[in-house]
Amino acid sequence: MTDGVSREPARDPQDLERLLVSRERAGDIDGMVALYEPQAVLDCGDGQLLVGREAIRAFYAEQVARGQKFDFGEQRAAMISGGLALTSTRLPDGSVTAEVARQQGDGTWLWVIDRFSVI
Repeated sequence: MTDGVSREPARDPQDLERLLVSRERAGDIDGMVALYEPQAVLDCGDGQLLVGREAIRAFYAEQVARGQKFDFGEQRAAMISGGLALTSTRLPDGSVTAEVARQQGDGTWLWVIDRFSVI
């Protein structure tokens, strides 16, 4: 637990978005990064792809330093096939996120691919 923020793991792939937004709003960058696999890919838009937790950490640190605050959106039902899940959220501005999560050996879920907006 950091600054009163829970570091609960995502036991369901649909937990990931809620945990990311909550941790971002609390300034918990390490907690945000902990939701990704070590070699995850983050598409930040404008053709910028970040690979790995260190690159993702640097990106989120910059966002938090600028006062960026993510909005909670309308979480779509996850599509699960075996140990993979497609998660998606419609944000208040109408954009839609798309992510691929993988179930870990302990049953928790981490994102492998994260795209901020597919529209």
